[in-house]
Amino acid sequence: MRAIADNAVVTAARRRLLQMHHDSGVGHIGGNLSSLDSLLVLFHEFLGPKGHLVLSKGHSAGALYVAMWSSGRLPEEALSTFHRDATLLPGHPPAQGHADILFATGSLGHGLSLAAGTAFAKQLRGVNAGEELAHVYCMTSDGEWQEGSTWEALIFAQHRKLDNLTVFIDHNELQGFGSTGDIASMAPLWEKVRGFDVDVSVIDGHNLAEIRTAAARRGNKPHFVFMKTTKGKGVSFMEHRMEWHYLPINAEKLESALAELS
Repeated sequence: MRAIADNAVVTAARRRLLQMHHDSGVGHIGGNLSSLDSLLVLFHEFLGPKGHLVLSKGHSAGALYVAMWSSGRLPEEALSTFHRDATLLPGHPPAQGHADILFATGSLGHGLSLAAGTAFAKQLRGVNAGEELAHVYCMTSDGEWQEGSTWEALIFAQHRKLDNLTVFIDHNELQGFGSTGDIASMAPLWEKVRGFDVDVSVIDGHNLAEIRTAAARRGNKPHFVFMKTTKGKGVSFMEHRMEWHYLPINAEKLESALAELS
């Protein structure tokens, strides 16, 4: 472990995320705040030199970049270029530009396939080269489970018994144009995934201890961690509000949000 992610680290990251989105004038803040706690734990404590994360919900690139910055993997000057011309940090993760970002993601439903393929390749390499098995983490949104390709990747991961794959699901129950229950309900989603004979955990996605325990769990199957989260977590006027999937934040709202997070 490189460091311990605590509440002070999370608060500082939330403040930097909001400032970054204000300065760039782009949205996707709500889903960034719902996934930020888990990304911080993974980057601070679990992603060593051989580990990888695939951010399937690529629209939460802001949270990814801030977690990289918080854990010392991305300099402040790079973060300040977010979503600007010629930046290496566009609104969705790019395929090239930083060693911690393996794939361009954002077209939803593909990240789990990429992560499962990476975990399988590491299994094969580990067996053939006698290397320590490197772990792969993936983060999807709950809305992505409306995509058939996500279920195909689940079938592959189970069939290949990818015990070096942990999948976090940001289960905030809101997507771009409504609640996941109204758009296409699969509740309870974790029971359906459990039916594929994989390991399943259901946790509070803002409880650092529960995130840490889930990330550390190892078994003989792929592990799917359903995080019950709050869209817009930490900012009262954003929490549970669908519109903050897309809305940018203006100066007045930023000042109010930062006051809450002081």
